[in-house]
Amino acid sequence: PWKAFWKITFPLSLPGVIAGSMICFIPITGEFVIPDLLGGADTLMIGKTLWTEFSANRDWPLASAVAVLLLLVLVIPIMIYQNQQQKA
Repeated sequence: PWKAFWKITFPLSLPGVIAGSMICFIPITGEFVIPDLLGGADTLMIGKTLWTEFSANRDWPLASAVAVLLLLVLVIPIMIYQNQQQKA
């Protein structure tokens, strides 16, 4: 049964698992309200850091760099996924 799972079921379910992971990953990266409510002011999350640098600290160059980093973190996996889907 394990050999059949790894040879048949796993490869067929992998695109769905990856798509579901990306659907969860993309909104999580930009979230800043929930980490603030659950973790307090000490929690360091990229969405909260971006919001803090733009609004509270007014450090626009650092906030822009964090935004570009966040954009790359989101776009690169999407491009890899789309490339793999086109090959299949």
